Amino acid sequence: VGFNIKNVAVKDIKRGFVCGDSKNDPPAETETFVAQVIVLNHPGLIHAGYAPVLDCHTAHIACKFHELLTKVDRRSGKELEKEPKNIKSGDAAMVKLLPSKPMVVETFTEYPPLGRFAVRDMRQTVAVGVIKEA
Repeated sequence: VGFNIKNVAVKDIKRGFVCGDSKNDPPAETETFVAQVIVLNHPGLIHAGYAPVLDCHTAHIACKFHELLTKVDRRSGKELEKEPKNIKSGDAAMVKLLPSKPMVVETFTEYPPLGRFAVRDMRQTVAVGVIKEA
C-alpha cells in the first residue's frame, strides 16, 4: 500500500518511519522495551549483552539484550525461572531490549503489526518475539 502526504517528499521518508494518529495515539520512540522472545535456532547460548539485528515492521536496527528478566513456558507463558544466566534454542524468555538507534514500537496487544519482530544474526532468523511493554 502506498500513499502520498502533502508537503512531504518521498526522499524525506526513510526505512523504519511510522505514521499514526497524531491527536489520539501518536507513535513515540522508545528507549527500552520488554518483549517475549522465543529462540528458534541459535548455535550457542544467548546472554545479556547479545546485540543482534531486530527486524520490526520496516526497521532493521541492532538491539542489545539488556537483561534476561525471566524464562517462560512457550505455550502457557508461565514463569519457569527468574533472571536466567542464559537462554538457548527452544527457550522462551521475557527480555529487556535496548535499541542502538531511535525506534518506534508498540505493544502486540494494541497494534499487532508493530508488536512483532524477528531476531536475525549470521544471515538467518535466530529468534522471534512479541513486544509486551514499550
